[in-house]
Amino acid sequence: MPLNIDWQQILLHLLNFVILAGGLYFLLYKPVEDFISKREAYYADRQKDSDRRNEESQALKAEYEEKLGHADEEIRARKKEAAAELEKAIRARNAEAEAQAKEIIEQAEKAAQARRDKALEDSNRDIRKLAIDAVEKLAISSDSEALDKFLDEAEREVRHD
Repeated sequence: MPLNIDWQQILLHLLNFVILAGGLYFLLYKPVEDFISKREAYYADRQKDSDRRNEESQALKAEYEEKLGHADEEIRARKKEAAAELEKAIRARNAEAEAQAKEIIEQAEKAAQARRDKALEDSNRDIRKLAIDAVEKLAISSDSEALDKFLDEAEREVRHD
């Protein structure tokens, strides 16, 4: 053996190294590689799922914003309707109040006219009574011609009132 090299030992060490490398490959490298690929696939799926959900949420957000826009328009329309109804109710209430006020005024005028008529009637009755009293006093104290004249004038005054 030149250089003190034992080829048998080298081949055995080489065989041991190949067995060790193969064993490590199957025992450590392959399971770790499988674990890493599964983990990459898991996170890729998670990313796809996240992207899909993000797209759905963006679409949902756009839909809600559109609905909010329509809701704002609907709110404005309902406010206009409510204002119109309120204005209509106010006008109706004012018309009703005016009608009631007119009725109250008419009743007050009728009551005032009735009081006026009663006061006139009472005053005419008092005047007649005073005239009759005066005539009786005159009849006692004067002649019948003056009495006829006074009665004619009293009748004319009563007819004019």
